[in-house]
Amino acid sequence: MNRPGVGIGVIIQNSENKILIGKRKGSHSPYYSIPGGHLENGESFEEAAIREVFEETGLRIKNPKVVNVTNNLRTYKEENKHYISVNLFVNQFEGECKLMEPDKCDGWMWCAIEEIPNPQFDASEYAIDCFKKGEFYQN
Repeated sequence: MNRPGVGIGVIIQNSENKILIGKRKGSHSPYYSIPGGHLENGESFEEAAIREVFEETGLRIKNPKVVNVTNNLRTYKEENKHYISVNLFVNQFEGECKLMEPDKCDGWMWCAIEEIPNPQFDASEYAIDCFKKGEFYQN
């Protein structure tokens, strides 16, 4: 039986109020998106965010906070995939951004929130839109 997977996306904002965006390859191509990946068995959302961001960018993020949850994301209908996407925000990090997985991304760039290139990956676009509106998930 197929069950939905849990995707993790992370909005990383630098001191200039720009956010980190990458142009994806593979099943996410040709979309632009925030860093992220999948929740692993036993991980918290925060642990997954920290791991995924480091694996993709080399940045060590601190204190990620949940922004929103996207339910019923079915972007990959042809592959029969169904995701619940949890998006987090962080503005504390150490290190310089690097392209750690060149097989998954063409490169990372810091963009003003009003200047994010298109097309955007569905879950990423939703997360950024909620972030711009100040619509945060509340526990």
